[in-house]
Amino acid sequence: MNNISKPGTVFSTRPSILREDLFRLLDVAGLAAVLQRDGGGGHAIMIKPNLVEALLPPITTPPDIIDCLIDYIRENTDRDVVIGEGTGSLEYDTWHPFNELGYTELARQKGVKLVDLNQEECVKLSDSRCKRWPVMYLPRIALESFLISVPVLKAHTLADVTLTLKNMMGLAPPEHYQQGGAWKKSAFHARVHEAIADLNRYRTPDFTLLDAREGMAEAHLFGPKCDPAPGIIAASFDPVAMDAFGTDILGKNWEDIQQIALLNGEIGQAEPLMVVNI
Repeated sequence: MNNISKPGTVFSTRPSILREDLFRLLDVAGLAAVLQRDGGGGHAIMIKPNLVEALLPPITTPPDIIDCLIDYIRENTDRDVVIGEGTGSLEYDTWHPFNELGYTELARQKGVKLVDLNQEECVKLSDSRCKRWPVMYLPRIALESFLISVPVLKAHTLADVTLTLKNMMGLAPPEHYQQGGAWKKSAFHARVHEAIADLNRYRTPDFTLLDAREGMAEAHLFGPKCDPAPGIIAASFDPVAMDAFGTDILGKNWEDIQQIALLNGEIGQAEPLMVVNI
């Protein structure tokens, strides 16, 4: 990691030409240097969008930003690239949002593999720091890959915000985390902030690219878009800093978002927050 990509640092830009501005943002953030040095330090590069339901952006991550990200990765490493997600819907599996939201076609065009994380082989983990999930099961592929989270900017009705920390809930296998309710990850609804914090103690993103071009102002599956639209994309190696940054865009205080406060100073830094505008 380069010197400017230290804890508490987020890089931000307002793209006019997505591909060009995204490449420049990721260069300045230091992602190329990491990928060129060791391919990201994993067997593959896994891109994790937010496809919680088969609903159109900005509820879900639009494929155009993933398209550009794949091109960027391939310019800087020969590692395999996969797109992984585990949808929360009880009505369908992850292949449905892949199909409906353009990811199946994108994967075909780019020659990348799609992975339904809800169906992947899991590893049993334990961590004495974790009170909500003292034992956790997570997909092996997500543990072994260099993980790039690509969330969208959204408020959330239970967790207050859904940015990169909450985006990791797509990793949780329904076999272990569906406990009643109308959602494949329903066990997370109990003590949701602690549940998100513990999940990220086991596996947090190695890098985040936040799509805040539009954003959902009040809820994660319905309601108004941000008005005016923020018109921002941002990048960071620090997931706590990224969530603090996104929380501020949504007009909220990160100290009031329990999962950010719990992880501040542990896996990342919310304050002081350094925003580098590109």
